[in-house]
Amino acid sequence: MAYRETDNVRARKAAQRDHLLHSAEQLVRQGGFANLTMQTLASQAGVGVGTLYRYFENKPVLAAEVFRVATEREVAAVADAMTLHGNFARRLTHVLETFVRRAQVAPKLAWSLIAEPVDPAVDAERLIYRQRYAELYEQFLAEGVRLGELPEQDTAVTAAAMVGAIAEALVGPLSEPLPKSGLAKSLTQFCLRAIGARCETASADSSRQPQSLHKTA
Repeated sequence: MAYRETDNVRARKAAQRDHLLHSAEQLVRQGGFANLTMQTLASQAGVGVGTLYRYFENKPVLAAEVFRVATEREVAAVADAMTLHGNFARRLTHVLETFVRRAQVAPKLAWSLIAEPVDPAVDAERLIYRQRYAELYEQFLAEGVRLGELPEQDTAVTAAAMVGAIAEALVGPLSEPLPKSGLAKSLTQFCLRAIGARCETASADSSRQPQSLHKTA
């Protein structure tokens, strides 16, 4: 009779895998993907190196999974921020402030997700990450156009340009010890003007403060 894993065994394996991914992300938070090695992770997680290879074929596979899990959390946070009620400019302000503040809380992780030179496997995930953001922004912008709050425009091109601008604007500040205090406001003003929305003088609803990158979903 073929061996079949019990529910308890599957649960233990899933918990171990989650533990390894959490430990790996902590290493990335501390020093980027360059800081993530199988030997360092084994020490961090309190397991043997052989245990890691039972869950991840090699470091590129591990790094790509760490990237995927972290970016899924960030994309979900942005999608949630887009559900804020109010006019379009206020909603976009909230979205951008959410993204920037989360990045500023964990700048090393954010820089690693956005710009760190990485293995091809991780770079492939990064392309997916940027595409998912672009799709979110395209839907968001299309809603603004449909409601008459934005001028007619090619929302796909605008969304792609916004994603690129946001990422480029963050690269420099995230590499510095202290992120620029006015970054969120400046980036918000730029994006609002670029899409033809009226700039809001007030910040978005302060009762909905963004969770930090330090907190998992």
